[in-house]
Amino acid sequence: MRVVFDTNVIVAGIVAEGLCREIVQDHLPDHTPILSAWLWDELTEKLRTKFDLNLDDLPILDLYRRLAVWVEPTKLMSPVSRDTDDDWVLATAVAGEAEAIVTGDDDLLILRRYRDVRILSSRKFLENLNRRA
Repeated sequence: MRVVFDTNVIVAGIVAEGLCREIVQDHLPDHTPILSAWLWDELTEKLRTKFDLNLDDLPILDLYRRLAVWVEPTKLMSPVSRDTDDDWVLATAVAGEAEAIVTGDDDLLILRRYRDVRILSSRKFLENLNRRA
């Protein structure tokens, strides 16, 4: 499945136990992550500044970067999300022809779908995977 993993999912998967950790460690390689420079920069900045992590000590980041299909999103014609930064997540999904966005962000989750892209919580994403198994 082509998936945009929002920054909050990847960060939580790296720094905390729980559903996001399961997604990042167990399911990331089973999918085609869609990534843009905007999302990558946001991710690496948060890991460095908020959590003071050395990115070279995080092999999962290298795997994520290598597995990803990189796209160049174009700015949406008009704002969609309540948080305009989240429009870059949506634009990345559209540019990468993603089937889903996995996020913990309420500003995205409230949309439920954007164009043909489902917007799922981490829990819903895992439930869908378990149903397919």
